[in-house]
Amino acid sequence: MELTKSEMEIMDVLWEAQKPVSRADLLAHSENKTWKDSSVHILLNGLLQKNAIAEAGLVRRSKTYGRVFVPTMTREEYFASTIFSHRCKPDIVKLMEALLRREDITPEQLAEIEALVEQRKK
Repeated sequence: MELTKSEMEIMDVLWEAQKPVSRADLLAHSENKTWKDSSVHILLNGLLQKNAIAEAGLVRRSKTYGRVFVPTMTREEYFASTIFSHRCKPDIVKLMEALLRREDITPEQLAEIEALVEQRKK
């Protein structure tokens, strides 16, 4: 699944919120957005069709009710899926090697990665 820049902006708000978000909350928390407020319904419906988000109920807003949304995957799960959705998939060992060469990886993160690899081996 590939998301547009505008869809990613919405997903960023949903991922950061870590709770169901209404349309009004989404508009209030969308900083530096590249889309117009009037197109939020189109973007939300596109994300629903792509199964990137799901409806999580209704909330009362003054006299009406509005839907709330949650992401169906974490940010990390999304990026992991996009890496392998292209026609030319990377070699996973070389990809991991490239990621591990990054200077911004902390010793704590390396220890977590080691634990995950050991857990996966079992």
